Amino acid sequence: MRISSIAKAIVSGIAAGSAAAVTAAQDGVITTGEGVTMALAVLGAWGITYAVPNRQKTDA
Repeated sequence: MRISSIAKAIVSGIAAGSAAAVTAAQDGVITTGEGVTMALAVLGAWGITYAVPNRQKTDA
């Protein structure tokens, strides 16, 4: 199965953003700093996942 870099980046961004959101919502209030942290988690996951190339298949 071949998954595009964009699809993997989107999924990783959702995972990072939701993890940050769950952590931020533990006290029942999301502050501006926590919102920025969530946004940076999503953007960082998108960028890193999109930039790292897939491993090439080897003939074995």
